[in-house]
Amino acid sequence: MAGWYVLFLRMARKTGSHSDITGPRVREAAIRLFTRQGYAAVSMRQIAAEVGVQAGALYLYTPNKQTLLFDLLFEQMKGAVTALQAADLTGPTDVQLEGFVRAHLRYHLGGTSGSFIPYTELRNLTAANYEKVEVMRRVYEAALEEIVVAGATSGQFAVEDSKLTTLVLISILNGVLTWYRPGGRVKLDAVEAHYVDIIGKAVKTAREPAPVE
Repeated sequence: MAGWYVLFLRMARKTGSHSDITGPRVREAAIRLFTRQGYAAVSMRQIAAEVGVQAGALYLYTPNKQTLLFDLLFEQMKGAVTALQAADLTGPTDVQLEGFVRAHLRYHLGGTSGSFIPYTELRNLTAANYEKVEVMRRVYEAALEEIVVAGATSGQFAVEDSKLTTLVLISILNGVLTWYRPGGRVKLDAVEAHYVDIIGKAVKTAREPAPVE
């Protein structure tokens, strides 16, 4: 069993989730508003209006806006890790990398709402809540880094710094969240194929070391 997945199971058991705190309608409304306007600009009253209930009714589902943001981001990150379980992360490293890319895109772009809270909203979490989500994010990145390291070790990938490469690839993949819209001109299958090609070429292109000054 891959090391990243063992870590995920331990993290999930220890921290758990708070998905039972928020009702589906509250969750969906919060995701829409946080995605469109940003966490800081959204009030509990706005979320209540979006749901169609009195503001006080929200506190039957969540104690405060900070807890709501944490619940949503943690479940979002946990869902991304869980999506990797169904991916083909075995075989040659290029197949593993393609499996990761497709799993990432299908999870983040394949939903009916097409809305995901930007990971930049992590900065609005308290220190304690941030660390819990950050640990889960590190588990996710570890899955990709294992593939990058394996490819570099076998000589299939031309990378000098596996950690830096992993962060760059994650950044490229997350960039699609800023422009993709379900039902738009570019279909999900085409996005997947394009990103598989881009990511594959990025790790297989040898780079000359920078000249020493």
